[in-house]
Amino acid sequence: MYPIKFELSDDEENDTRETLSEMVDPVEIHVFVSNNCSTCEETMKLAEFIKDSAPEGKIIVKVFDKAKNQAIFEKEGVRRVPTVTLLDGAIKYTGIPAGEEFRGFIETIMRISEGESGLEDETAEKLANLSKNIYVEVIVTPPCPYCPYAALLSNMFAFESWKKGSGKYVSDIVEAYENPDMADRYNVQSVPTIAINDVKVFIGLPVEEDFINYVEYADLGEIEKMKMKDYGDATGL
Repeated sequence: MYPIKFELSDDEENDTRETLSEMVDPVEIHVFVSNNCSTCEETMKLAEFIKDSAPEGKIIVKVFDKAKNQAIFEKEGVRRVPTVTLLDGAIKYTGIPAGEEFRGFIETIMRISEGESGLEDETAEKLANLSKNIYVEVIVTPPCPYCPYAALLSNMFAFESWKKGSGKYVSDIVEAYENPDMADRYNVQSVPTIAINDVKVFIGLPVEEDFINYVEYADLGEIEKMKMKDYGDATGL
């Protein structure tokens, strides 16, 4: 497996602390681990760094071990370790959100803390009215410069759905190096690659208008009819 470490430069550490200093409401981070996990320690290190970098009480970290907390694994839909979740599983990172993905993770935390997704009102209304469960997988890698933006867009869809009381949209950011079988399932050659309800629909960074249209088709049970879009702004694995 590609060796993945949580490492930041001094400037990146300072930028993170400065960003988190502006948090408004507390945000809870759940970290799911097990004993035989090669990147779980790095993931816990990442979560603790975020907690220590934020104002006191603004970041709450809870760690769940697979051997002891199977019920919470099932409740939040966690099947692999490490996994990091926000909003009780509405947003999940299957694999460590390291490298470039760390930026998107911090921005996700900030928007949740501020209570603002940044999405258009029309998009938020459509997400509030979903009738079916929508499961979105964003396949990413740590070096990918476009992946954090694709992840953030999907995460904010999940946030709006959760905020509006729907909770039918789940955003799963899948780290391909740690989960190669999940990448192989969609024949991923470039990242970000996005699948909605098990159907690969985007390569590259989608725009909000296209993304919500595809989600609406999935809500109608017709996602298979949608043609996959290749935006060209993707990077090889």
